[in-house]
Amino acid sequence: MAGIPIVPSDLKTKKPGLIFVLERASLEVAKVGKSYQILNSDDHANFLWKNNKNPADYRPDIVYQALLSILDSPVNKAGRLRAVYVKTDKGVLFEVKPHVRIPRTYKRFAGIMLQLLQQLSITAVGKREKLLRVIKNPVTQYLPVNSRKIGFSYSSEKLVKMNKYVAAVSDDVDIVFVVGAMAHGKIDCDYIDDFIASKFFLDHLLPFM
Repeated sequence: MAGIPIVPSDLKTKKPGLIFVLERASLEVAKVGKSYQILNSDDHANFLWKNNKNPADYRPDIVYQALLSILDSPVNKAGRLRAVYVKTDKGVLFEVKPHVRIPRTYKRFAGIMLQLLQQLSITAVGKREKLLRVIKNPVTQYLPVNSRKIGFSYSSEKLVKMNKYVAAVSDDVDIVFVVGAMAHGKIDCDYIDDFIASKFFLDHLLPFM
């Protein structure tokens, strides 16, 4: 796994952009048998039970599907996605460049994540560019000063229609969406400006940005 391919992206646009922070992602490395692996509830249930860990907490497939949705979205293809940050349940923070092509199979994705967490970065094929890299906390130091940070929570009493909510944000403000990448529980981040409850449709955001 010397590197992963990239796809073209229009990074010259000066229009307000979109940033994602995926919090509490289940990406824990452990030695299972003779090899190190990313733990997941399907393949490592017995290992987890033997180590007094709840298999329901080990769902790396959630962050995998979230990254696929974000990076494959029309918003990204239009060059409006500025950055993606992932913070694991263990507090490791890493950046995913918007032009990364995430592997189409979970097994390959797990291999890339294992390599990232062990080597701290993944480079582009034939280039020196770091497409994924572990960075220092907190994530707030990488977010634009003039940005609105919006958290998603099922427990929020503020139910909104996403298209109207985004359309109401000022044109010169970048939007930061903070999303929980875990199977249960809620995100608890003190940097979030507003918590909302909404049926989130990423494909529908572009016309309102």
